[in-house]
This record gives sequence, structure tokens and C-alpha cells, in this order.
Amino acid sequence: MYWVLILLVALIAIPVVIERMRAHMGPDGRQNAPGKFATLSRGVVHYAWLGPVRGPVCVCIHGLTTSSYVWGGLSRGLALLGFRVLIFDHYGRGYSDRPTGPHDDAFYLTELEELLTHENVGGDITLIGYSMGGAIATLFAAAHPDRLRQLILLAPAGMGLVRTRLSRFIVQTPVIGDWLMLALFPRQLRKGIRTDTTSKTQVENIGKMQLAELNRRGFVPAVLSSLRGVLNRSQKAEHQIIHRAGIPVLAIWGREDTVIAMSSVGLLAEWSRNAHQEVIDGATHALPYTHADQVLQIICDNPPKL
Repeated sequence: MYWVLILLVALIAIPVVIERMRAHMGPDGRQNAPGKFATLSRGVVHYAWLGPVRGPVCVCIHGLTTSSYVWGGLSRGLALLGFRVLIFDHYGRGYSDRPTGPHDDAFYLTELEELLTHENVGGDITLIGYSMGGAIATLFAAAHPDRLRQLILLAPAGMGLVRTRLSRFIVQTPVIGDWLMLALFPRQLRKGIRTDTTSKTQVENIGKMQLAELNRRGFVPAVLSSLRGVLNRSQKAEHQIIHRAGIPVLAIWGREDTVIAMSSVGLLAEWSRNAHQEVIDGATHALPYTHADQVLQIICDNPPKL
């Protein structure tokens, strides 16, 4: 009986121990990092600029399980179009710090506001948000409509995620959900990465970079905190504010996306009637790095009407 109890305790402890043994993101982990670092109120954020110094500013906001490397193909194209492009790693990802606590609307909105202040970025911004980054871009646009030239959303969250019964349980259940996330999510993410990397990609070694995120302590808890926070509600009110403010909105979707529900296209049309929407055939949720050329062409074909 005691052996059964000891075995049970050991099994329960394994995911927690593995998380504690993962490498801490600090100065040692940043030695060979490209770009620069800003010390903000919740910690250090990694960022980089691309493109001409005097070009119009375009800020690219990545999603839930990636970091700024996801913009590798698209950001170069935007720079060639003349944009001054800012990319950065969210807290909990890439070379940025891993602060604890709720990763809710206020958390991500403050992160973006502070980074833009640090870099002296004012108004007339083009915001491009991918997946969770689309939800964050939407929050910023609704809070600061006077600062935006255009809002571009790539497979954005905020209108509906495809979730299994298990994922809903994990998000809704403290403690047990945390343990299940540590135990099950790494394997699930690895499986998804293997599926994505069977497609052509415009970001070299993106699969390896995605897998490397799992080697850093705090990444998996940050993903769960985001699912419970900024990704856990509808953004109908924000999109209606954006519509009333007259901000040009361009939304681009992947026809084969299994992460963001395609019903989101109809919801956005209902909430923001002037939003222009395009669907890329054959594209999955990975469209920023599998279909960067098509995304760039759509952006070129749909300049903001101010």
C-alpha cells in the first residue's frame, strides 16, 4: 500500500519537477540574442527594429506559443515596403522575462504601452497582430484609437478559439488544471509543431525555435495564464469601439485553420461592418510563416483609407 502511495506521489511530482528543472531565462540565456532589451515594470522585454529609420512605424505582435521569430519572413517584406518594423517577445516567451500572475488584458496592454513609450513611438502606427497578438492589438486599438493608422489582424483571437473538452477543463480548473497543463501540453505542442513543419515555411528552423520554448522555465505556465486571461473572453465591445472610431481594419484568415473558428469571419463582419476580410486558401493557423508572400500582397492591395 505504501509503495502505491509513493508511486502515486512520484507520478504527480514528475511534471512539476520537470518544470522546475527547465532553464531560467536570464543574462546567460540572452548572451547571443539579437536585438535589444527594455526593462519595463514587469521585467525585461526583448525587441528589435527592422527597416528604414524614417519609415512609418509598424508594430508586429506575436501569438500564444511563438515569439518574435514568427515574423521572420513577414517583417523583412514589410521593411522592404518601407515600414520601420518593431518586433518583440511577450513576457513568458523568447528572450523576455517570465513574470507570474494573471496574463490578462491589463497585463498585455501595459506591456505594449510601456514598450512603445520606451522606444518613443507616438501615433500613426500600423499594428499587426497574429492570433493572441490580434487580441492584444485589438485591445490597444480600442484604448488608443487616435494612435492608429491601420489595424491588421492575422487569424486573430477574441472571437472564438477551437477548444476540446479537456482544454476547457484545464482553463477552468485551478490546481488540477495547472498540473494537467504541465503534464500534457508539451507533448501536444510538439505534435502540433511536427504537423506544421510538414508545410513549406518562410522562417528557417521555425520548428526548432518553437521546440526550444519548451526548454525554458515559465513558458508553459505563461501559456496557461494567457488562456485563462486575455484569451478567455469575447472582444465584441472592443471591435465596436474600433468600428465607431473609423480605424481601417484588415483581417486575414487561413481557410484550413483549426485553432481559430472560421465562424470568427462572420462575427467580425457583424461587429465591425467596415472591416475588410480576406481568406487564404490552403493556409492553416501558421499563415504568417507559411503564406507570408500572400499576406504581404493582401496588405499591399489594401492600404488604409483615412
